[in-house]
Amino acid sequence: MERRGVKMNQQLLKMDYKKVFYFFSEISAVPRGSKNNTAISNYLADFAKRRGLKYTQDKYENVVIIKEATKGYENAPAVIIQGHMDMVCEKTNDSTHDFLKEGIELFVDGDYVHADRTTLGADDGIALAYALAFLDDDTLKHPRIEAVFTTDEEIGMEGAIGLDVSGLKGKYLINVDSEEEGSLLTSSAGGLTGTCNLPVNRVSGKGVKVGIAISDLQGGHSGSEIHKNRTNAAKLMGRLLFELRDHVKFGLIDMMGGLKDNAIPRDSSASLFLYPEDLEKFQNGLEELAKKYKNELISSEPHLEIHGTLSEEGVFRYLHPSSYEKVIFLLLNTPNGVQVMSSDIPGLVESSVNLGIFRIEEEKAMFCFSVRSSVNSYKQYLGKRLSHMALFLGGEFYIRSQYPAWEYKKESPLREHLVRVFKKQYGYEPKLEAIHAGLECSFFAEKIPGADMISLGPDMQDIHTPKERLSISSAIRVYKYLEKLIEGLK
Repeated sequence: MERRGVKMNQQLLKMDYKKVFYFFSEISAVPRGSKNNTAISNYLADFAKRRGLKYTQDKYENVVIIKEATKGYENAPAVIIQGHMDMVCEKTNDSTHDFLKEGIELFVDGDYVHADRTTLGADDGIALAYALAFLDDDTLKHPRIEAVFTTDEEIGMEGAIGLDVSGLKGKYLINVDSEEEGSLLTSSAGGLTGTCNLPVNRVSGKGVKVGIAISDLQGGHSGSEIHKNRTNAAKLMGRLLFELRDHVKFGLIDMMGGLKDNAIPRDSSASLFLYPEDLEKFQNGLEELAKKYKNELISSEPHLEIHGTLSEEGVFRYLHPSSYEKVIFLLLNTPNGVQVMSSDIPGLVESSVNLGIFRIEEEKAMFCFSVRSSVNSYKQYLGKRLSHMALFLGGEFYIRSQYPAWEYKKESPLREHLVRVFKKQYGYEPKLEAIHAGLECSFFAEKIPGADMISLGPDMQDIHTPKERLSISSAIRVYKYLEKLIEGLK
């Protein structure tokens, strides 16, 4: 069976339960990166139409599908099952995948499903698959199910911000957007995304153009993996350029690193202007620095690669020395990584900053940040700190979006129900945890007064990277757990 040019993995479908992976395969066949929501939004609307289910599709391309309660559950509390449509689109340097036009082909390796050198999109495609499987299952006994599918979660939760919830009756909300089976999330950090634009001036010179590439860092999610001591490729390139000038004089033509605000950059590249007589100094200096960085990072970044290339001779425009100094100063000194650990919850990151995207364009250098904190005042302080540095250097800083924290609720009948069902199914207590990453629960908590909510999901590894993979057995166990939860709401 084929759909949109992507073959369904027959091995995966043979392992399926209640069509969970059938729908996951269907969803994966639809291109659905952030800001490319139309096709997946229409697919969900068509799903509802074909089954005669009530649905809404709004101007943000959010979709809500309603399935009324089965017999005997008419008076049971309605439940909202919620996830986001969009995925982070990352790929390896040798991948030719076009995320705008091509779906994700699924591959099975033992208990895991993964993609071919790209992100898998299980974050958050598995939520969509679960909800569609429930809506499609006429044997399930359930209260009113309100399946809420939002857009552009990965770039600021814009769908959740714009969603009109006035038609929802549910006060119980299950968000399926976490990555560890047996962990029930009860609160999440707030955050903001901001951009610094720093004007640059250029001069021209005749010489040679050389390239530097930093690659194969681990990267990862800037919320859930920010504490894992993973090196930011853009920041490392800044350090390399800062230290390389001790070996050779050069001009900076361009530089780029990172693709998403909320992903730790894995790769970075730069083009430099040199005089021909300085090529040997460049090569020797780069080799020395590469050796030093590999030695420093051997444990945290064992696959780090740093390469130099000779491009061409000619006349090139490169940054004026004063512009170069400002760019390097900001690259070196912007806060990045964990800023504060929680004093209340051992091991939880309270506040962090991630430089997710860096670009040097013709007339400006652009820095894009993701700031997270479970303390709103400290989140605002970090934003002001970035703004102050940008303004001090003659640039600008503006906040593109922000979202509040989802605060822990001491009284939670839904949480108690989830714990009871979990203990019965698994034979042990689930972990009740907070997460440093942002979740759409924060907006639903604001929009639906008194809402009782939890976030959960199956085991996934390395989300937001081309190594992303989803445990098949875990996905099925969690679906069975959700079945019991829903049936038990009577």
